[in-house]
Amino acid sequence: MIGLSRRAFTLGTAATLLGTTQITNSSAQALPKIRVGSLTLPVFAPIIVNIMKAQKFDTRNGFEAEVQTYPSFSAYYAGLATGEIDTLIGGPTYFQKLRLEGVPLRIVATGATLADLVIIAKDPAIKSIADLKGKQLAADMGSGQFQILSIYAKSKGIDLGKDMTLVNANFAVARAQLAAGRVEAAMIIEPIATMMMKDDQNLKIVFNANDAWKEMAGVTGWELVYAMREDTIKKNVNAPKQFVAALADVTKYLQTDPDGADKIAAETVKLPPGILKEAVRAKRWVFDAKPAWDAAERKSIWDTFERAVAAGFHPKLPDDAIIYAP
Repeated sequence: MIGLSRRAFTLGTAATLLGTTQITNSSAQALPKIRVGSLTLPVFAPIIVNIMKAQKFDTRNGFEAEVQTYPSFSAYYAGLATGEIDTLIGGPTYFQKLRLEGVPLRIVATGATLADLVIIAKDPAIKSIADLKGKQLAADMGSGQFQILSIYAKSKGIDLGKDMTLVNANFAVARAQLAAGRVEAAMIIEPIATMMMKDDQNLKIVFNANDAWKEMAGVTGWELVYAMREDTIKKNVNAPKQFVAALADVTKYLQTDPDGADKIAAETVKLPPGILKEAVRAKRWVFDAKPAWDAAERKSIWDTFERAVAAGFHPKLPDDAIIYAP
C-alpha cells in the first residue's frame, strides 16, 4: 500500500509539473507578435530592435518582436506598404508620402531626434551651410534627411539645387566621396559621422540638423519616428502602447548603459566597439521614444508635415489619423 501511495504521489506530482510546464509554455506562446522591420546597415533601425530583443524589453511589455531584415531602404519601406511587417522606424515626411498614397499606417512614437543628421567638411573655411555656396555637396537626394536639410536651407534663402553642386550619393558613398576629395562636404548620419571623424581628425561638423531645426521651428524635430499598420492595431488594440513602452525601455537603457548598448551594436551589426557609445555621449545619436499622441510630439510631427508641403515635397497634408491616438 505504501508503495502504491508513493507511486500515486509521484505520478500526481509529475502530472502537476507537466501541467505547470504546459501552462507556462501556453502563456509564452500566447504573447502576440509584432513584426518589426530592420536593416542590414549599422543604423537606428537594427540597433534599436536588437537592443529590445537582447534585453527582452518586448516580452516584458507583453509581446514578441519578430524581426524582418531588409538589405535596402526601398525593400524596407515596401515591407510596411505590403503588410509584410507591422512597424518600422522611418522619416516622418516619408510616412506622409506613404499615407497620401493610401498605405494604411499610423505614426505611434517618436524615435530619433535630428541630432545625428550632420554635414561634414574638411576645409576650415567652411563653417556653415552658407559657406557651401558654389561648392560640391554629396547627399542622398531621395532621403527624408535631404528633405529636412532642404526645408531648413530654404528658410535661410538657400536653394540647394541652385546655390551648390549636388552629388547624389547614399551615406556610405557620400563618406567615400569626401574622403577622396571629390566633394567639399557630405551629408551624413550617425554612426557614420563618428567613424569618419575618428578616421580623419581634420573633418568637422559644419551643420547639425537638431540645432538648425530648433532655431527655425522652436521645437525639437524628429528625423525618425515609428509607424504601425492600421490592420495591426485593429487586430491588437494594445500593440501601440506595448510597443511604445518597449521603445521607452530602450531609450532608458541607452541613457543609463551606453557600454551595454555599444556591445550589443558591436555584436549584432558589427559596429566598431566604442563608436555607438561615443556618438551617444556626444549627444549626436539621440533616441527618445515618446507616444506620438502626446500633445507636444504631435505638434512637432505635424509642423514637419506642414513645412514639407510648403517646401513643395508633398502636394498636401495627410489626414489627421496619420498620428495614432488611443
